[in-house]
Amino acid sequence: MEHNLLTLEFGRDTVTYEGRCVPTGTLGCEALNISDEAIVSLVEPCKTLNEFIAALGKLSVPDELTNRAREAAAKILDTMKGTEPFAHLDYGFYIPGITDAFSPEALAQVRALNMAMLTRGLAAAQEPGLRKGALLTKIAPVLAQLAYSLAEYKRTMTALAEDLSDNNVERTPDGLAASFGEHFDVSDDSLMTLANASVQYVSVGEPPKLARRMSYVSLVGLLRSDLFEGLAAGHAPRRCAVCGRWFLTLDARRTKYCGGFAPGDARGRTCRQVGAMRGRGQRELAADHPLKAIYNRRLNTILQSQRRGKLDKATADAMRKPAKDKLQRALSDANYARGSYEAEMTQGALLAEAEKNADA
Repeated sequence: MEHNLLTLEFGRDTVTYEGRCVPTGTLGCEALNISDEAIVSLVEPCKTLNEFIAALGKLSVPDELTNRAREAAAKILDTMKGTEPFAHLDYGFYIPGITDAFSPEALAQVRALNMAMLTRGLAAAQEPGLRKGALLTKIAPVLAQLAYSLAEYKRTMTALAEDLSDNNVERTPDGLAASFGEHFDVSDDSLMTLANASVQYVSVGEPPKLARRMSYVSLVGLLRSDLFEGLAAGHAPRRCAVCGRWFLTLDARRTKYCGGFAPGDARGRTCRQVGAMRGRGQRELAADHPLKAIYNRRLNTILQSQRRGKLDKATADAMRKPAKDKLQRALSDANYARGSYEAEMTQGALLAEAEKNADA
């Protein structure tokens, strides 16, 4: 009966969400990539579920509304299946659970559950005869607030992520903490406070390790908590310079590219591979590029020799042309650049080549 949509287990610098263990901050970072179109697609089914919850509070739910709510919940789960960080949830539990939760039996059990909790508290939710009712009261509010939660999370946390993605921010726990403090106004801590979150310490894994299990009342609280825990460990979101998606960095290195496939790349390369090629191209354009430095020095010596009368203009021009050709070849052929390029760019070699071409 248990589900963990609103439960995280934090280790020293990891977080576990329904069996998936990743570096802290991963879930919060992934949520930044949920598209606005996906969130908009959740608005109508969430409205239906909120209508259902309002009717459930009055203990008067028409069969037609129950059916629509069941369909709405199934649609929300279908969207979540293809969306990180929810793609790894136990859908073998949740999808069949929708049929059990949005049923006449569950509605009747909700009424009994409410009465039982007056005398036995939360323990009443563990009774086998109230299982479907307990499931309904747990899962319906979570799904009903999903569109709002995700929109609110992106609205408030993307601005922080943009600040952290700035190259001037030191990507260490201290540097990230300083940026966090500059971003949030301490006089309004509504985004930094987790309301009604419970904490339990548990021994998990083999060999066993102590973990902090936190349960939340909303997904927006869960995602913010993971993002903030990540910052405390030195993990921070960064926008990929190739695909534009957010990815998580785990250390102070100024990594620019994620490891996903570059969109639209005909060769199926990753963003890191495309970024490396771009970086090489940018380095080749730099005035102080090593290959260009050899070329520029040679042009200077040719010019000086011409000014001193050691070379006539025709010979100097004849030396400059192969020098430029060799530079272009070196920039496109790494083996040539590492091999004979520098030797062929000496003034003596260029002069010999120019004289040979003149005799030909």
